[in-house]
Amino acid sequence: MTAGSRGDVAPFTGVGHALVRAGHQVTLVTHARFAPLVAGSGVGFHALPLDPRAELESERGRGLHRSATGPGKLLRVTRMARTLVGQIADDLLAAAREADALLLSASVSPLGHTIAEGLSLPSLGLYLQPVAPTREFAPPMLGGGSWGAAGNRLAGHGVEAAVEQIFTPVLPALRTRLGLPAVRRGLTPRRRRRHGWPVLHGFSPLVVPRPRDWRAELDVAGYWWPHDRDSRLPPGLREFLDAGPPPVFVGLGSATVPDPRRLGAEIVTALRRAGLRGVIQRGWAGLTADGDDMVTVDETPHSLLFPRMAAVVHHCGAGTTAAGVRAGVPAVPVPIQFDEGFWGERLVALGVAPGTVPLRRLTADTLTAALVRVTREPGFARRAAQLGARVRGEDGVGRVVEAVTRLG
Repeated sequence: MTAGSRGDVAPFTGVGHALVRAGHQVTLVTHARFAPLVAGSGVGFHALPLDPRAELESERGRGLHRSATGPGKLLRVTRMARTLVGQIADDLLAAAREADALLLSASVSPLGHTIAEGLSLPSLGLYLQPVAPTREFAPPMLGGGSWGAAGNRLAGHGVEAAVEQIFTPVLPALRTRLGLPAVRRGLTPRRRRRHGWPVLHGFSPLVVPRPRDWRAELDVAGYWWPHDRDSRLPPGLREFLDAGPPPVFVGLGSATVPDPRRLGAEIVTALRRAGLRGVIQRGWAGLTADGDDMVTVDETPHSLLFPRMAAVVHHCGAGTTAAGVRAGVPAVPVPIQFDEGFWGERLVALGVAPGTVPLRRLTADTLTAALVRVTREPGFARRAAQLGARVRGEDGVGRVVEAVTRLG
């Protein structure tokens, strides 16, 4: 069970496919627009009614652009999510009634954990970000950095409480419906900790080592890769790639931007100033580029495309960050919101990116400077290749299969 953008869904198609191969019957429960992602994987699908793209493109969603990142944007998105969460509760419950165990992403875990409790089902958290409070870094949802050991942990508990507030309009009625006793507001995270609820995290310990102050039931499994049904790139794209030196990928994933035409022009100018060809992913931002040295693509498997790139310029969502690391190519992080600043800082610290270029500061000049460094200083490519080789040797999905077997 998961909710959010494509990056919050795609990794679980690979998890589901591995569980099917291990003999389990699996259903992915998420937004209807992502049903095509499970094609050919053997994974069933249960649609949730909410369309995340439509919400982001609504008047309410466009209001999120008024805060770049940090607490202001988190507060806005929390208020928005509170008004929407009731739309998915009934479908989560309906899907759970057909299940023997629930695997829950962070975006739905408060609802899913309550449903599992009410239906007496075992459950397991499968998280793509390190959301549990820790002294070692500030909450990823606030953009990364560090506020000191005490400040980091205090902020982590604050973010945890803010996320729980999203579900307060729904949880009391849901608990009553399931015959569960009422729980005083704010105690739900503490109850999960007290009961030792297990969570596996789908990122590499080479990228984010497991915090030493986490409770024993929180573990880092390694990355979970999407199930890619395509084995070859489209012919037109292959021809472009074969016609010249490796280009640079530019994409913002499921992010939306206020002025895609202006942003696209800045990106193309920067690529040409740096003497680079470009593969521009349209994405939800609606980016486009024209010319013999540029090509615009829609959804294309990163596992096939990124290894052909000289570098990747991206928003640093968890999934795109993982794909770039796996491909062994250097990056220019362009964080926009929430955990993207955290992942961008990780890439810089690992030496596979020269520095972050937050979207609000992206101009042709700032992007050109970053592109020149990442493609002409050989250390970035060398370190990226070394990291990619080590990450490709991990088996994060295998850890999930083992954990699900123990649930039984």
